[in-house]
Amino acid sequence: MTTIYHNPRCSKSRQTLQLLKENNIHPEIRLYLQDAPSIEEIKTLLSQLSITPLALMRTKEAIYKELGLNKDSTDEERLQAMHANPSLIERPIVIHNDKAKIGRPPEDVLALFE
Repeated sequence: MTTIYHNPRCSKSRQTLQLLKENNIHPEIRLYLQDAPSIEEIKTLLSQLSITPLALMRTKEAIYKELGLNKDSTDEERLQAMHANPSLIERPIVIHNDKAKIGRPPEDVLALFE
């Protein structure tokens, strides 16, 4: 099973979804802005991606500063913020066979299918 954390308004997310379809991969589409991942789901994503909460965050989003987040914020604060404000989660994310890749650039996700 393949899933994409997708934001249709994001060009990289649209490009990644198109690339998957061009490679005959038809993922389950999770509109994560409307269906925010739980903290446990975010922890699973972090494990699948092998990255830290900070590396998953869109630190240039206005909400990042509005929430008072910075380099000294704890991982727990970051997890709570991403759960409550899913726009802080980097996108798109493709999950396949318990591994995940961020589609930046979109071609990176194809490594999941090799």
